[in-house]
Amino acid sequence: MAGVAGVYFDGVTAGRHGVEVVLDEAGGALVFDGPTLEEGPLRWPLVRLRRLSDQARDSGLTLTLHADTEDESPRDPARLRVNEPGMTARLRDICPDLDRRDVQKGTYRKLALRAGLAVVAVVLMLFVILPRMADTLATLIPVEREIAFGKTVVAQMERALGAADMGALRCTGPEGRAALDAMLTRLSGGKALQYDLEVQVFDHKMVNAFAAPGGQIVVMRGLLDTATGPDAVASVLAHEIGHVEERDATRHALRAAGSAGLLSMVLGDVTGGTLAVFLGERLIQSGYTREAEMRADRFALDMLNDAEVNSEGMAAFFDHLHEMAGGRGHLAEYFSTHPASETRAEQARANAEAQEGTRPVLSEAEWQALKGICG
Repeated sequence: MAGVAGVYFDGVTAGRHGVEVVLDEAGGALVFDGPTLEEGPLRWPLVRLRRLSDQARDSGLTLTLHADTEDESPRDPARLRVNEPGMTARLRDICPDLDRRDVQKGTYRKLALRAGLAVVAVVLMLFVILPRMADTLATLIPVEREIAFGKTVVAQMERALGAADMGALRCTGPEGRAALDAMLTRLSGGKALQYDLEVQVFDHKMVNAFAAPGGQIVVMRGLLDTATGPDAVASVLAHEIGHVEERDATRHALRAAGSAGLLSMVLGDVTGGTLAVFLGERLIQSGYTREAEMRADRFALDMLNDAEVNSEGMAAFFDHLHEMAGGRGHLAEYFSTHPASETRAEQARANAEAQEGTRPVLSEAEWQALKGICG
């Protein structure tokens, strides 16, 4: 094939060299020379030719050589530009490795190692560093700021549960509200609690109840519908008060917020658009440590004893949820992330046997009013 015009860059200087390029198929090389080339004619073996695909122009070929370099992509710094259609078409036909992506030996191992280290770093942040930071911050946040934070979290919970507007899920039936306040007064009477408790009922079928920071507690309508009686609801409420008093909800919220923020950065949601929903969902599905659950159980039993509320309701509620789950050892929604119910039911029942002088936490009329709080 006759020589064609080309442009050569040596990759060291900024010089542009006009050259004549000849395809020597018999010799397996691309040969080029020009009046400004001090090193004389150059031969580029066809098997080492590589096309640069990141060039702005689509026509022609910008060629380089595969070379043993320390770069991740081993390429010679020199470049040769050929635009003649016949030459470029022939090179595409006879150079099968023209578009090959070469990498240094060991590159994939390095990438795998770096990816592994990145995963380890994220895991350490999620499960070691963030929890410890959250534990420390939970003890340092002033109560008044924790309360404000808790109110925001409750609003986020509503959003996570599908509410279009804040307050749309909150049940405000006056008789039911009065019964709930009476239960709360009975449980907390005479106790020096850290927070002024604020208990809400959400109109949602989920069998659940959870604590938010700063004394905020949410009970789902589904739990009221499922509960065996007012004493059972009182035991759940006392359990969540235990989490509030230990600031478990604040620790969990801080961990969830930190995890969501970190995952947002790692996964590319740098605007934080899913942060609020993620935080609300994590709190709704909150699973505290086994130690935190045991503390909350002990707190609840002590509170029931002081309020002269029979803890048999707590045991019956555990049993009922176990039955709802089909007896497979998995609990219904409220206790799905909590320790096994059987042992906890036994503890509540043993406590009930030792109790004396208990009385119902609500009258039958008050209990019916509470169950109808959502209308």
